[in-house]
Amino acid sequence: MRYTIVIEKAPANYAAYVPDLPGCVATAPTRQEAIAEITEAISFHIQGLREYGEPVPEPRCTATAVDIVAVA
Repeated sequence: MRYTIVIEKAPANYAAYVPDLPGCVATAPTRQEAIAEITEAISFHIQGLREYGEPVPEPRCTATAVDIVAVA
């Protein structure tokens, strides 16, 4: 499965979360570490859902970056 993650720069670190997996979050001092941490968190989160007999949400979210040109 391939889940979309969102990475946000906070004042002291990076935070990541998965829109399709509510409650699945991670933080780390660098962007690369945040990606590694959220990857591990996704696996752990899915494992927990399966252990408790909960459904594992299918990935549904996507993301795209757009460039905005400022108009003077």
